[in-house]
Amino acid sequence: MNLIEWLIPEFPTEHLNYTQSPFSEIRYVSESPGVKGVENRRRCIYTQYAAQRQIKPIKSKCVSMKSDQSMGKPIKLNGRQTSTDLSLLYKERSNPPMASCVSMKSDQSMGKPIKFKERHPSTDKSLLYKERSNPPMASCVSMKSDQSMGKPIKFKERHPSTDKSLFHRERSNPLESSCVSMKSDQSMGKPIKFKERHPPTDMSLFYRDRSNPPEASCVSMKSDQSMDKPIKFKGRQISTDLRTFKMNLMKKFQCLHEGTAKEGNPTLLNKIYTELYITESNSGEINKQHEVRQIETQSRKAATEDTPIKCNDIFRPLPGQDKTIRTVLTKGVAGIGKTVSVQKFIVDWSEGKANQDIQLIFPLPFRELNLMKDKNLSLSDLLQVLFPETKEMKIFSDEYKVFFIFDGLDECRLSLDFQSNVMLFDVSKSATVDVLLTNLIAGYLLPSALIWITSRPAAADLIPSEYVNRVTEVRGFSDPQKEEYFRKKVSDQSLADRIILHLKSSRSLHIMCHIPVFCWISATVLEGLLGKSWKGEIPKTVTQMYTYFLIFQTNIKHEKDYEKKVKDEDMILKLGKLAFQQLVKGNLIFYDEDLSECGIDVTEASVYSGLCTQIFREEFGLYQGKVFCFVHLSIQEHLAALYVHLSFTDYINVFDQDTEQNVFSKVLNWMKNNSLSGLHKTAVDEALQSKNGHLDLFLRFLLGLSVESNQTLLQELLTQTGSCSYNKKETAEYIKQKIRENLSPERCINLFHCLNELGDDSLMQEIQDYLRSGKINQIKLSSSQWSALVFVLLTSEQKMEKFDLSKFIGAQNTADEVLQKLLPVIKESRSAQLSRCGVTDKGCAVLASALSSNPSHLRDLDLSGNKIQDAGMKLMSDGLMDPHCNLETLQLNDCGVTDEGCAALASALKSNPSHLSYLDLTGNKLKDLGINLISSILDDPHCNLKILRLIDCGVTDKGCAVLASALRSHPSQLRELNLSINKLGPSGVKLLSNGLEDPHCNLEILWLINCGITYEGCAALASALRSNLSHLRHLNLSRNKLHDKGVDLLSAGLKDPHCKLKTLWLTDCNVTDKGGAALASALRSNPSHLQKLDLTKNFLGKSGRKLLSALKDDQDCELKQLLF
Repeated sequence: MNLIEWLIPEFPTEHLNYTQSPFSEIRYVSESPGVKGVENRRRCIYTQYAAQRQIKPIKSKCVSMKSDQSMGKPIKLNGRQTSTDLSLLYKERSNPPMASCVSMKSDQSMGKPIKFKERHPSTDKSLLYKERSNPPMASCVSMKSDQSMGKPIKFKERHPSTDKSLFHRERSNPLESSCVSMKSDQSMGKPIKFKERHPPTDMSLFYRDRSNPPEASCVSMKSDQSMDKPIKFKGRQISTDLRTFKMNLMKKFQCLHEGTAKEGNPTLLNKIYTELYITESNSGEINKQHEVRQIETQSRKAATEDTPIKCNDIFRPLPGQDKTIRTVLTKGVAGIGKTVSVQKFIVDWSEGKANQDIQLIFPLPFRELNLMKDKNLSLSDLLQVLFPETKEMKIFSDEYKVFFIFDGLDECRLSLDFQSNVMLFDVSKSATVDVLLTNLIAGYLLPSALIWITSRPAAADLIPSEYVNRVTEVRGFSDPQKEEYFRKKVSDQSLADRIILHLKSSRSLHIMCHIPVFCWISATVLEGLLGKSWKGEIPKTVTQMYTYFLIFQTNIKHEKDYEKKVKDEDMILKLGKLAFQQLVKGNLIFYDEDLSECGIDVTEASVYSGLCTQIFREEFGLYQGKVFCFVHLSIQEHLAALYVHLSFTDYINVFDQDTEQNVFSKVLNWMKNNSLSGLHKTAVDEALQSKNGHLDLFLRFLLGLSVESNQTLLQELLTQTGSCSYNKKETAEYIKQKIRENLSPERCINLFHCLNELGDDSLMQEIQDYLRSGKINQIKLSSSQWSALVFVLLTSEQKMEKFDLSKFIGAQNTADEVLQKLLPVIKESRSAQLSRCGVTDKGCAVLASALSSNPSHLRDLDLSGNKIQDAGMKLMSDGLMDPHCNLETLQLNDCGVTDEGCAALASALKSNPSHLSYLDLTGNKLKDLGINLISSILDDPHCNLKILRLIDCGVTDKGCAVLASALRSHPSQLRELNLSINKLGPSGVKLLSNGLEDPHCNLEILWLINCGITYEGCAALASALRSNLSHLRHLNLSRNKLHDKGVDLLSAGLKDPHCKLKTLWLTDCNVTDKGGAALASALRSNPSHLQKLDLTKNFLGKSGRKLLSALKDDQDCELKQLLF
């Protein structure tokens, strides 16, 4: 429709000459002050246009000639802002009657004409969509009195009433009228505030039921839909399409499908949602451990270590951060809650609860984009295909802030080649989907758009770090959140308590509950067992829990009322084969062709309830393609292990058709000629050779399924499970042999989990006995015992807060050996206490490994009294400079470090300056050259060092000069400086005092014990105390020969009202009664700050003591502690 057709629907388009533009006439008419009313404008344009082209005027069939006065007073919009209560905007509409002709209502009935000169006219459609009562069918014009219309609104009031009674009164049926109801302006809903820049987007206003209007014989001007197009304002407009768009997103995401909820009974997200623990993370090296091991690691990390980020604040910088965030990459293991976080974000936005600065959100899961990988289309076309509601919206204009969510990067089967893909800048230019994505993420397409990508850790590096502004990590449930989930999920609180108690009794199960999906699995199983007074065995191992879950979901199928077309055994084997084959390929998402390869009929998968919904899920993508997946990776691994186990025990080698040589085909080559123990041994060997541990959980399931208790469970599930001879002890001994082969402790940890699945805990019990006796440091442990010790310490219910090396070293074990054996424990600890244990440079290499691990948990490290020397310091510095290192406290007292070691330390802290806040180098002979290097750390504006201790480090006045310069260079973070037992002399103290007076210096505590300070230095310190800019609150000058003269000079500073000193130590400073009198006088002059004064080991007599003691009785004096 062109502009003329819109303005004048009756205009005969055959007269249009498209080579001539009518815009000048239109602009002239629309700006003419003599024309009032939209309809008059339209007719005026038509008349002028028709006159130029000699077009005959249009005849109207039926015109209402009602008086303008019948309409009530028009709304005055000239400057006063009317109420914007939007609850009036979207109300249920009654059915309008049938009409017989076109309504030509008065201008006033059309609402006030739009002032097109306004820069930002309102886009609020409250004028367009209003509640209207049901007038009866009529054949003539209603001539009702103005009084029947209710009182008009008085717009002279600054704030018109918002009493909804004006708008929601029930009205009596008017007399019969023609086709037009001439209702009062009040029936139109509340007027708009046209000055509002951003109309509200609270979607709670958009989703109200509207009744269906009946058929009409001609066009009714009452309904906005009867108009060809809504008026397109120049300003922002909340269009019907935008409302529909938000409504569709809310409908799609408002329900949480754990697995897949039973038909017709989805769970509302807001009802069961538990806030996940999301933190800012590093990009860097990818963690190559199995995700279950990563979960075990995270479960031991204290929840208070990092600042949590709420789901809706994912694009907001943390306090103190000053950066623009366009692209966020959120990583987390499978089932941890990434997709639920995305869902929560979208629901809160669509309901108007959060992020209302965003106008459009486009969720584009990779599993659905995979279906379009061969398509060639533009970004504009892509969004119109996936989101048809946006076809008429100018989504790429400056009017809209657009937000893209790419969920499941690990499921991506597109080639995201950021290096080679052509650059695109035009949203209308066609390309393959992978090219569109790389350009969108890189910011060439829509650089103003926000991008959120989620991924499992292993795939996170598919996006180059330069295109990511923030990396976050979903860490799943903390222990309190686990309990919160079960209390929300299980309505019977007594039953919920029993479930929580049982899970806490099994460490392996409780750790797995860190994953929300495993909480759902556990709740499903335990609610079914404990809720029915189950007398059988309650699952205590991970394998038992998953086997029970499989049985439960199979039973759900039998509740359905349809003909059973496939046996349970057949479906389980088919799903197991699919799980197995896709696990080999590393796939979590499957398509029709993948199912067909395993003999699974797609129709079967769609209707087979328990296994194919709660365990195996079918989804319909935005592009109407089918996507299949297991609910969680662990379910896929369990079914794959079950498939291998059943295939072996039934003497069926279903892998003869496999031509690819892979990990599993090697394992299964044993099946025809070997025992089950032989199969297990081969599986153990292959799992140990895996670089990323991707077979670890599969191996645990495979071994666990061979245990008698699980065999009994399988008999409930399958009528034919086969049988074979199996010696559990043979497998257990083989695993222990592998543990003794001096494998890395990390690789041994999963083997201990395997022993746990087999029910063999003999090694762990032995180590626990040693620990309880307190004599473990006296025993020469074997390699397998060391591995068992690691496992016991890591699976302890206690958080790994503090590792104390002294408990494990003795005549049989040196410090360096113990550090090497217990490295996994140190990596998981928050604090490592290694003081005076005999650590050498060899041990420092181990510590560097712990500091640079991903993630690194170590925050406090005490190496005091270990002669690591410069060689050890250099090795340690390799760990300190790693971006994963988050060390906050480092104590290196008396470690034999010189200026050479200081150079390595300074370089490391400049590379990674933002974490270390406490550094103690006491007793190391750094001298002035070493101090120069340490001062260079303080010069760095990113340095976060707050406490620096350089006691007895050979510092002279030259060192003081560079320290003072560093304190003045920029706003310093340093709050405490200890230079005790250094020969600073009067000149050194003067230099430091000059630094204290600088506005950039924020030093609050200064220790200068035994620094050779005399009265000359006291004069400089007094000057600093008098400075209005000094932050100094605590000063220790003990064991300096100040004498009374020096104390008298100090007192001059103390009496100054600018002095804010709270604590002063003057122990052993040769002070007599004269000095005491000077101090007493100063404190009477400025009594409101000093709280502690230490004058022990001085020569004060009775008079000096009396004067000072009298201060404690002075009500104005703050002195609380006085020591002689």
